[in-house]
This record gives sequence, C-alpha cells and structure tokens, in this order.
Amino acid sequence: EIEKKGMLESDLIIAVSQWTKDIIVDKYEIDESKVKVVHNGVIPTQSLDLSFPPGFSNPVVTFLGRITYQKGPRYFIDAARKVLNYFPDTHFIMAGSGDLLPAMIEYVAQFRLSSRVHFTGFLKRRQIDQVWSITDVYVMPSVSEPFGITPLEAAQAGVPVILSNQSGVAEVMDHPIKTDFWDTDALANAIIGVLKHKGLSELLKTNSKKDLQSLTWERAAKKIKELYHEL
Repeated sequence: EIEKKGMLESDLIIAVSQWTKDIIVDKYEIDESKVKVVHNGVIPTQSLDLSFPPGFSNPVVTFLGRITYQKGPRYFIDAARKVLNYFPDTHFIMAGSGDLLPAMIEYVAQFRLSSRVHFTGFLKRRQIDQVWSITDVYVMPSVSEPFGITPLEAAQAGVPVILSNQSGVAEVMDHPIKTDFWDTDALANAIIGVLKHKGLSELLKTNSKKDLQSLTWERAAKKIKELYHEL
C-alpha cells in the first residue's frame, strides 16, 4: 500500500526493467506513461581478481545471491539433482545468505547431496572473485527478478550464464541460455549442455561479454539525467 501510494503521488517512476514496469502497471494500476525503464549497469572489470590457484578439477555450477524464495534456490537444487544423474562428479556452490538457507541445507541433506552441494554463506568481493575463478557455469533461476546484476558480473569474469526468463536482466543480455524458472528439466539440460560442449561454453563467454559493452552505469546515469530534465 505504501509503495502504491508513493507511485500514485509521483510524477515519474523509473523502473530497472520492462519486467518491473509491467508489474507496476498491472499490479499497482499505475499509468504506464509515467513509468520509464532504465536498465542497470555493471562496474568495469578493473576490480576483478581471478589470480587464484586452480580449484576443483571437477565441473562447478554456481548460484550466487540471496537465498530467498524470489531467487529460486529450490529450483537450482532440483536441477542439480538431475545434472548429477548425468555428471555425477559435478560440484554445486550455493553462495550467499538468506531466510531459506537453513531449509535449503535440509533439502540437500534430504537427498544425500551434501558432498556435492556446498553452502558458503555471505561472501566478500575477493571471495566472490575466487568463486568465479572455479565456476564453469553460473545459474540464476529467479522466480521474479526486477533486474539482477550478478549475471553481468559472472559474464565479466568469463563465466557462461543461464538465466530465468522471469528476470529484467534477460532483456539486455541476448546471449545467455534462458529458461523458465520452474522448468527444472530445461534448466538441467542447459547446464549439461554447457558442461558437455566446450564450444558452447566458449561461445557463451564471448558473446555475453559483448552484451556488457553497452551496460554501463554512465549510460544509466545519462538516461536518468535526461528524464529529470524532461520532467
């Protein structure tokens, strides 16, 4: 109710994606003409540190983000179970903290996958870089994601990306593999495809970096400045 009142009183609303704008218009009943989309950007790669010793010799699939319902952690684990039927030596990292962390640890234990799924808790920047350095594919199975900057950071680090269609970042990244968050068969098949075919993995890395060239904070700031002047 507070959000809706704020939007009704506003002269201009900036949404971080068309996905978010559609929710504002459909769920909050806001006039679409006063909702403008400005996609987020990503910090340049100078801060990235990938100078770590080799990690696992086995494939590594990573989920990095808040472990909450919105981020779809259960779908990640359900897909992991299916991938392990095909690549039993794969390791899965669930990096981050959140209210569903205890439940996800129990969920993994229920299927006796604790030796394959690793929970890191909250990570600092250098620790995140270390995770990227050993990751073969990054997965963001979000149920509803206004934007989602982590896939951009993964792509910067040279990690192939798999996204849910239910995310704003999917609008500006043309080259990752995209699936519906609930379709864990498609998600598992996508992971298997990247792990199995080195050519596909390299293609995803190269093309996703191209997506990043226009996704700068300077571009986002310029658009916002223009909107302020228009208003």
